[in-house]
Amino acid sequence: MSNNNNSEANHENLSFIILISIVATIGGFLFGFDSGVINGTVEGLSSTFKSNDVATGFQVASMLLGCAFGAFFAGRLSDSLGRKNVLLITAVFFIISAWGSGAADTSMAFVIARILGGVAVGAASVMAPAYIAEVAPARIRGALATAQQVAIILGLFSAFVSNYFIADAANGSTQILWANEAAWRWMFWMELLPAVLFFVALLFIPESPRFLVIKDRPIQATVVLSRLYGDSNALFKLREIQASIDQDHQPKLSDLIDKSVKRVKPIVWVGIGLASFQQLVGINVVFYYGAVLWQAVGFTEADALLINILSAGLSIAACLITIFLIDKVGRKPFLLIGSIGMTIALFVMVIALGSGNLDDNNKLMLTDAMGATALISANVYVFFFNMSWGPVMWVLLGEMFPNQIRGSGLAVSGLFQWGTNFLITMTFPLLLLSIGLAGAYSIYAGFALLSIVFVYYFVRETKGKELEEMQN
Repeated sequence: MSNNNNSEANHENLSFIILISIVATIGGFLFGFDSGVINGTVEGLSSTFKSNDVATGFQVASMLLGCAFGAFFAGRLSDSLGRKNVLLITAVFFIISAWGSGAADTSMAFVIARILGGVAVGAASVMAPAYIAEVAPARIRGALATAQQVAIILGLFSAFVSNYFIADAANGSTQILWANEAAWRWMFWMELLPAVLFFVALLFIPESPRFLVIKDRPIQATVVLSRLYGDSNALFKLREIQASIDQDHQPKLSDLIDKSVKRVKPIVWVGIGLASFQQLVGINVVFYYGAVLWQAVGFTEADALLINILSAGLSIAACLITIFLIDKVGRKPFLLIGSIGMTIALFVMVIALGSGNLDDNNKLMLTDAMGATALISANVYVFFFNMSWGPVMWVLLGEMFPNQIRGSGLAVSGLFQWGTNFLITMTFPLLLLSIGLAGAYSIYAGFALLSIVFVYYFVRETKGKELEEMQN
């Protein structure tokens, strides 16, 4: 086996594989930018559209409705239109949403634009790692797929930096900046630059060879496989992929059901569990409401935006550790370490936040020591998430499903991932008002603890396995 792997490696067009993987990860960058840009605009949305806490929560979370829709239908459409074509449609939606979110003159127009952006984010979240998994060799697949998470964090980081400097230039997110438009609108319009780049770059990458085989286009698949792995390996890879696919029918949603026992296949439940736990630990509360959270414990708006930048920087460092080690250590150990680290950090954060008192303006006041403890534990939590569940969940979803059900498995898992994301994001403002920050984070800590049990008993290792080796 090792000699065969060495032979394949010698014929691989590694630079081309890395290049097209980078193009796919621009979708991850936009995923992060679109998710993070809302962080600095909450005050502007509230004042412009005269929104109360519940309405603002819906404006922030509205994108996630589109995400659930986009993730589900992208997975399904990719089995008929192709991975590349779905990514192209995704790029168009990013462009429309970036312009529309900044130009919206009513709350309804803004929500519609954000839902369209959500469709793009949801589609990119499942299609980019799936595309990378289907073009990358097994020995470096984990590292390349993890680069998707680095791109997501870079997108978040870029959105935070962009928001900070735009707000600073205008002396506040609600103030006028350029062309007689408020700064918060320009925060959204900055996304147009990477969105247009994504669309243009996608025109130059090939379709996934596994999709081409599924669509019974072996000649085109062989051409792509030759470009990826060399002429000598192309026919071997083609036969390997063909053998893993049911030639009697095209992939469909019912393939997720085990016909012999008339139940959903166990691997689908594992995918749903992975997708749901990634959100139930509360990570996107930090991403979407970070500025609000830190202002609630006494930091200024400018300080809160700087803390977001620090968190994003730590996240990138965490992802880089994963890139270098995931194909050596494996997927499951990273998830276990991450779950344990997040659980400890979240419970420390709960203790720190629970020690505070509310002032006359209903803001949480902490001592300097407890404020520092909350800040450090929150960033430790972010570090562990982005070293584990952040990238590894997407890596596993992209590679764990057999070829026949990959599109459908991603569709269902993506639906649950973004549905849970919506639930967590929408309920956070209500939890903040009812049980406070400490109460909200104690719920997320409980789910982090449960995720340890889930990973230990139900997740199977996929390190070093070819996609054709994945079983139901």
